[in-house]
Amino acid sequence: MSVRAKFLFIIAVVALAAASRLIKHPFNFTPIVAMSIFAGCYLQKKWGVVLPLLAMFVSDYFIGFYDWQVMASVYVSIILAFGIGWILRRHKKWHNVFFAALASSLTFFIVTNFAVWAFFDWYPHTWAGLISDFTLALPFFRNTVLGDLVYTFALFGAFESASRGV
Repeated sequence: MSVRAKFLFIIAVVALAAASRLIKHPFNFTPIVAMSIFAGCYLQKKWGVVLPLLAMFVSDYFIGFYDWQVMASVYVSIILAFGIGWILRRHKKWHNVFFAALASSLTFFIVTNFAVWAFFDWYPHTWAGLISDFTLALPFFRNTVLGDLVYTFALFGAFESASRGV
């Protein structure tokens, strides 16, 4: 596969991942974090970090923007997933892809739920309130992990298969 074809493939993956947020899906079962890991692994830094953020912003425009503090934490999590993908690029083995998806899921869970606890009065600003926040978010975390694993392996598998002409 030529460099141009690879770049177009990656752009298409990012666009499809963003568009998939616009269709009905289980809460937190989305390809956004997987797309960011994928972009971090296969794109240059400039494009790799900009494209997932742009895709997220465009899909947020259509879905609707929300509290800026939580939105910022989501975007930070996407940037961190890109960083995990950037590290992964030198160690692309199936088990490293698996751990990259898990690490990104955990990062997203911690960053976004901490933001909810820190910036809103939904939970007391105590240790018990923080534990309650994270405990009540566990059902969403399950979907995050499943979505990140499914989409990460789908993206990496499709790209590697296409690259090898399989």
